Amino acid sequence: MSEQTEQRAARRVRHVVVVGAGMAGVQSAVALREAGFTGAVTLIGAEPHQPYDRPPLSKAVLLGKAEDSAFDVDFEALDITLRLGLDVTALRAADHVLDTADGPVPYDALVLATGAEPLTLPGAEGVPGVHLLRTLDDAARLRPVLERRHDVVVVGAGWIGAEFATAARAAGCAVTVVEAAARPLAGALPAEVAAPMAAWYADSGAELLTGTRVERVEEGTVVLDDGRVLPAGAVVVGIGARPATRWLAGSGIALGPDGSVTADSALRTSLPDVYAVGDCASFPSARYGTRLLVHHWDNALQGPRTAAAAIMAAESGGPLPVHDPVPYFWSEQFGRFVQYAGHHADADTLVWRGDGADAAWSVCWLRDGALVAVLAVGRPRDLAQGRRLIESGAALDPEKAADPAVPLKSAAL
Repeated sequence: MSEQTEQRAARRVRHVVVVGAGMAGVQSAVALREAGFTGAVTLIGAEPHQPYDRPPLSKAVLLGKAEDSAFDVDFEALDITLRLGLDVTALRAADHVLDTADGPVPYDALVLATGAEPLTLPGAEGVPGVHLLRTLDDAARLRPVLERRHDVVVVGAGWIGAEFATAARAAGCAVTVVEAAARPLAGALPAEVAAPMAAWYADSGAELLTGTRVERVEEGTVVLDDGRVLPAGAVVVGIGARPATRWLAGSGIALGPDGSVTADSALRTSLPDVYAVGDCASFPSARYGTRLLVHHWDNALQGPRTAAAAIMAAESGGPLPVHDPVPYFWSEQFGRFVQYAGHHADADTLVWRGDGADAAWSVCWLRDGALVAVLAVGRPRDLAQGRRLIESGAALDPEKAADPAVPLKSAAL
């Protein structure tokens, strides 16, 4: 693909179509207007609901403290056309056309923001009482489960499993969490960092079974691979997600092994005039020297600004923007506020700030002395300062960084 600083001939973009009405899609449409785009903008969503934010689904919406989490966006005032409850079935790039259940939709520029779809538990599809938690309808189906205080089995001790278990315990449900790996968050954090989090389940009254697989699910029952049988008024599956890109088969668009659309640093795809943002797209990070696929809210907020700027650059022939954020996410679980910034996969040094048994602690990952990631539990100042230090590429004094009484920014060399 071409360099980010290239100069290109201007090309008129009259109509931008955004596929996906979650955070990434909505923000793409809004960012276009904020960038000064005056052409037509159409936002297509598969769900019939007014576009909504997903994080509250596992919190306020699930617990009945809010009916929905609709975005506070005046689409009419922004002249954004909404087409909701509409499935997009195929992309014909050569014709600049999307195929939908209501017929073809032409575009001059297209933004793919279809997000991710949850993985299902093999053999459990269609069994009564088995749930996912990804959509507003999912949350609506699960709310009565909590109200009636059913025995709940959660499959998967990742972020969504922990958040649902938290809500279920708050509602008074008996909760058992079944995790195939030896620890919670096995795919996200190293063993020594995730180890203290295992105790959070018992502290909340939930039972955590690690190194355990589900053999089969029957109505009202979960049978484990070791023969144990768990009563289950409801089963909630949270075993991960994959980019929602299967509908792009045959389109000619380049996909990675993980199913993500492989965008460049301006979030352009391999097809002309097609961009990709949010959970469905991976992008090259010069900061970390690798391609990142980030399934978190903040990436869905930031990426659309880059895509909008790239579309505007296509009109002006000006330089392309660069998308290379410090990944960030948060999770509220078992009375704790957990935040993470960065990417720790290539770190060579781990520095603890406090003890994992404490109510508040954090860890820093360094690579060649520079801070590349930070996880903070109940220490939001560490996260805020650490994020800025990562952005600046600052090196840290490990001894100072290990002292939780020393502000993290004061550990910078």
